[in-house]
Amino acid sequence: MIYLALKNLHVLCVVLSGSGFFVRGLWMLADSPRLNLRWVRVVPHFVDTLLLGSAIAMAVISDQYPLAQDWLTAKLTGLLVYILCGMMALRRGKSKATRGIFFAAALLAFAYIVSVALTRSPLGVFS
Repeated sequence: MIYLALKNLHVLCVVLSGSGFFVRGLWMLADSPRLNLRWVRVVPHFVDTLLLGSAIAMAVISDQYPLAQDWLTAKLTGLLVYILCGMMALRRGKSKATRGIFFAAALLAFAYIVSVALTRSPLGVFS
């Protein structure tokens, strides 16, 4: 019962995190001043903390860990790529073109992570 609640929280946070990143990426491309609003900078950290916390709790409860399970290792690797590309897309990219490329790469990494989670295979939709 607890695992199911954690999984539902995790999925909700995935949807919120992914859609929030997508909107912020569009705002970045449009040079929107909304990116500088305080809540736009704070809420993603809260959602992502819940996302990571629920993932860790599910791993402990199910006794499945990255490096022991190939698909979880693939998700963790994809997450690191997503985070790095997301940082470049929203803050650190030197030009809008560079940020746009990293935005697209981050979205692909996000899609890969979701496909790995759904298939429980490191190949994701390609399995």
